Amino acid sequence: MESDVYSFVLKNTLTEIANACPDIQDIFLFKEDGHIISRDEATQEEAAMHAVDALDEVLEKAKALGGTQNISLEGAKGTLNVSLVNDFYLVTVVPEKADLKYVNIFTSVLLPTVLNLLDKIAPALNQNSPSEIVNEEPTTRPVIKPDEEQAEETAENQTNQDAAQNSPEILPEPQVNQFIVENVGGLFASSDTVRVDCDTLSQWTELYEDKKIEEAMIETFGGKSVRCKLKPLKNSKLEGKGVIQIPEKIQQMLNVGKGELVRVKPVIE
Repeated sequence: MESDVYSFVLKNTLTEIANACPDIQDIFLFKEDGHIISRDEATQEEAAMHAVDALDEVLEKAKALGGTQNISLEGAKGTLNVSLVNDFYLVTVVPEKADLKYVNIFTSVLLPTVLNLLDKIAPALNQNSPSEIVNEEPTTRPVIKPDEEQAEETAENQTNQDAAQNSPEILPEPQVNQFIVENVGGLFASSDTVRVDCDTLSQWTELYEDKKIEEAMIETFGGKSVRCKLKPLKNSKLEGKGVIQIPEKIQQMLNVGKGELVRVKPVIE
C-alpha cells in the first residue's frame, strides 16, 4: 500500500512538472544503485535505462572527487541535467534553447517538497496497513506436563534451541567461477572495478541471502590474485558469454590479457 501511494504521487508530480514546463522532453528519478524510481508519462522506460547506464561512470567519478549536486551534459540537440534531490538523482532533458531557470524553479522546489512530505506520511501509511494489525488478545493454551520425564525432555529441547541460536553463522564456501578476460571500454571506466554478467551476480545473491556482494577476488592459474570492486556488465551483448570485463590496470597486476581465463569468487564479509 505504502509503495503504491509513493509511486503514484511521484509519477503524478513528475508529469505535472513536465506539463508546467513544456521545454522538458524527459524527466525521471533514479537511485544510486541505478534503479528507476519514477518517470513521467512521456518518458520511455528503455530510454531512461540507457541514460542511467551512461551516467553511472560519470556519477562514480564525481563521487570519488567529493560528490556533486548538479551535472549538465550539453549535446547537439539539447542538455541533460542531473540533480541530487534528497537521496535520489533527478534527470531532465531539455532542448538547446530552453529556459533552465524556469525549469529549475519547479525541480528544485516542488519535487523536494513532495519527497519530504512522502517521507513524513510513510510511517502513517505503514501503520494503517492491514498486514501490520496485531491481535491484542492472543489465545494461549496451558502447557501440560504429565510427568517428570516430559519436563526433562522440554528442558533438553530448550537447551538445544539456545545452543543453535548462539552458534556462529556458518556460510557456504565462496562459489568460484571461471571467466574469459575482456577489456573495459569507455572514457570514464573505473580502474578498480570489474564487471560480470547479471546471472552470476543473481546466483551469488541467492547463495548468500543477507550479504551485500560488492567485491570479488580475481585469481589467475599462475597464482596471482587481486581483490577489486564488482559491478554488473553494461553491454547486453556480453551477457551469458562467460566473460569478465577487467580494466587494463588490473590486467597488468594479474599479468593477463584479453582472451585468457581467470577464476572469480565473491568476497563475503
